[in-house]
Amino acid sequence: MLFANAALEDARGLSRRAIVGSVFSDSFTEPMALNNALQGLGGNEFAALRYDAWLKRLSREPLPVHVIVTQTERADEVIVELLPLELQARQDREERLAEQAQANKELIRNLAHEIKNPLGGIRGAAQLLEMEIESAELTEYTQVIIHEADRLQSLVDRLLAPHRRPHLVGDVNIHEVCERVRLLILAEFPKGLDVIRDFDTSIPEFRGDREQLIQTVLNIAHNACQALTDQIAQGTATLTFHTRVARQTTFGKQRYRLALELHVIDNGPGVPDSIKDRIFYPLVSGREGGSGLGLTLAQTFVQQHHGLIECDSVPGHTDFKILIPLP
Repeated sequence: MLFANAALEDARGLSRRAIVGSVFSDSFTEPMALNNALQGLGGNEFAALRYDAWLKRLSREPLPVHVIVTQTERADEVIVELLPLELQARQDREERLAEQAQANKELIRNLAHEIKNPLGGIRGAAQLLEMEIESAELTEYTQVIIHEADRLQSLVDRLLAPHRRPHLVGDVNIHEVCERVRLLILAEFPKGLDVIRDFDTSIPEFRGDREQLIQTVLNIAHNACQALTDQIAQGTATLTFHTRVARQTTFGKQRYRLALELHVIDNGPGVPDSIKDRIFYPLVSGREGGSGLGLTLAQTFVQQHHGLIECDSVPGHTDFKILIPLP
């Protein structure tokens, strides 16, 4: 063992002096896994290897870790990187979310363009047909066609909106964003809903698109209020805006010294199990008549701010967490 960083010291509960110079494979409950990996690297069987293991800790239970063994440019040196399995699982989940969001974006854009062109033709043909029809009863049918074409056109415009509108960057105060959303929500749900503000006022302003962030928080909050129908009727509904600064946090495969952490929390019935893994997919909705676009747009807007949006939901507590890097 030639070098150990502070994170390994903390994990093992030993000083760097005690770790450096030791046989590192003895740090694991099953040393042979690392020994075999080192032999494979030495024999040029592979350039890197990953596996899961248990790291011994002083006076504590072993820690489950994901081990990455990589050959360096020097033949007699390797780098052993350890990631807590929880962190590895989170990174894998973030990568899947990013890939899913990109695929959704391309699908939506292509599908919307494919729908848009024939839709205009359908509407135009219905208008021409209506001009030739003298019967009022038959005109009702052409009006149905025109009305439904307009409704679909509105849906297509909403699908394309994030890709058309320029990203307008300025100084953003996240509490002004939350306050704007709070007023809009209370205007729509004036009774039976308690909107709680739990703010860390030390959070600095950051560069971002204020209108996009308002729309993001509003979409999440509005979905929450629609799920809180029974609680609002009983006068027990709560919606909480909770802001904090996250320090030395990693998301999107990058570590940030400071990040905004915004939680939108409600005490509703929770996200249905049937759609928990798909809530950010386009056209997926937990309520009848919903468009299923609100969370998809929220995810798009957050990612345009190099951020991350996650959801943790159980009956009685649904928490949408937004992370955005701070300067």
